[in-house]
Formats: sequence, structure tokens, C-alpha cells
Amino acid sequence: MTTNHEETRVRSASVSRRTNETDIKLSFSVDGSGQSNLQTDVPFLDHMLDLFTKHGHFDLTVEAHGDIEIDDHHTVEDIGICLGQCLREALGDKRGIKRYASVFVPMDEALAQVVIDCSNRPHFEYRAEYPSNRVGSFDVELVHEFLWKLALEARITLHVIVHYGQNTHHMIEAVFKALGRAIDEATSIDPRISGVPSTKGVL
Repeated sequence: MTTNHEETRVRSASVSRRTNETDIKLSFSVDGSGQSNLQTDVPFLDHMLDLFTKHGHFDLTVEAHGDIEIDDHHTVEDIGICLGQCLREALGDKRGIKRYASVFVPMDEALAQVVIDCSNRPHFEYRAEYPSNRVGSFDVELVHEFLWKLALEARITLHVIVHYGQNTHHMIEAVFKALGRAIDEATSIDPRISGVPSTKGVL
């Protein structure tokens, strides 16, 4: 894994992960321009990651191949792992970041909220009830798998709440848009902060 964040303040990282189930190459820049290049073999995930990238003002490149002839589980899970690892690496010692964020995003009739603490204490809470179990060929329970592994590997506290909605696509879309905006806010540099935003002196 490589990173480049302290000298230029363009906080970025790349990772490659190869198992018997998946082969993934992922590059992520916190300080991007909303550009994505996504080839995951899971079209709905491509759509959600594109939204995440655009609304978070990140740059994200993913080339992923997995055993989707079985199902999409391993591919979605491992992309969450890789993205979390890159986020953690890109943030380095977290000097100067805001650390916290709480973001609401509506998508037509749906409303999602994402709350983040870049705490170095991985924790995930998920409150969502969807009208359907699938969006096209995508299994909705994989949203949980992706977010859980992202939080675990990034070592962030992540709370995701879908307050209401009628269309499952809209509800998940609101989650990924809110996730992008929340990570963007929590990782943004606040000039008022000297060092690490913690009374402990470390995150």
C-alpha cells in the first residue's frame, strides 16, 4: 500500500487484494474532484460508488473481479475492505481533520442519515428496513456487508440510519450519497485545529 498525504496534502492510497474469491485493485483520494473509474462486475455497486465519489468530492478507481457466478457477496465485501484500508491509510495521523460529521440526504421520498467519527475505534450501527430484498440482481443485504467492512478497516465509528422510504433503490442511493458527504466533512481540514482533534492527543 502506498500513500501520499503529508507533503502535498493530497491524501491518497492504493491497495491490491487477491484471494481465491476476488482480485481487486483500488485507488482512493480524499482530496479529489469527484472522478470515478469503476469496473466491479456488480453494476448496482458501480452506480452507488459513483454517487459516493461524486458527492464526497473524492477520486476513486476500482478494478475488481470476483466469483459473481456464485453471487456478489465476496466482491462487495472485499471492495469494502479495500476502500476502508485506503481511507485509513490516506488520513495518516488525522492531524487537523474535523473528525465528526452528521449528514442527512433525501432522495425523493427516502431520507438517510450517516454519522461518522474518525475515532480509530471501529464500530458500526445500521438501522434500515427496505421494502424489497433485491434491486435488480443486487442483494440488498450486501449494503450492510459493504458498510460494516468499510467501518472496520477504516477504523471509524459509523452509524447509518434510513429514516423512511418506499423505493429500495432510492433508500440505498440516499445512504451512499450521505456516506460520501459525511466522510468528506469529517476528513476536511479545519484551520482552527492544531494537531489531532482529541484530548488524548492521538486517534
